[in-house]
Amino acid sequence: MNHQEILKKLPYGKDFLFVDELLDVNENGVVGRYTYKENLYFYDSHFKNSPVTPAVILTETLAQIGLVCLGLYLLKDDLDMQKASLAMTSSSIDFLKPVYPGDKVKVISEKIYFRFNKLSCRVKMEDETGNIICKGTISGMLISNLNEQ
Repeated sequence: MNHQEILKKLPYGKDFLFVDELLDVNENGVVGRYTYKENLYFYDSHFKNSPVTPAVILTETLAQIGLVCLGLYLLKDDLDMQKASLAMTSSSIDFLKPVYPGDKVKVISEKIYFRFNKLSCRVKMEDETGNIICKGTISGMLISNLNEQ
C-alpha cells in the first residue's frame, strides 16, 4: 500500500483530518507532516486573543499519523473500513512546548508491538527545526463497527 492509498483510507472528514503527507511508512514505523492552519475551528476559543493548539488535538495528530496510518499499512488490504475501525485505546504523552496557528510539525512513530490487532507505538512530534514538541506512547486496536450486524 502506498502513501496516497493510506491517506485515502483514513476515516476522518476534512475538519478533523490532521495528516497532510506521509514521508515514510514501513513495517517498523511512519513519518508524516501536518500544518495547523490558522482558520481551524478551535483557535477562536482556545485561548481568546492568544490561540494555541489544544493538547487533545496534538494527541489526535500523533494518533492519526503515528497509529492509524501505520495500522492501515500493517493491515494492508485485510481491513475493510466499512466494517471495522482503528481506535486509540491508551496514550501517555509529555507536552514540552506549545504549537501555534500556522506551525508545521513532523510526527515520527516507531512500532513497539503489533499483535492480536493491537498496535502500540512510541511517538514524537517535532517542529520545523527538529525541536521536540511532545512525545510518548499511543496504543490502539482494530474494532468492529457496532452498527454492523
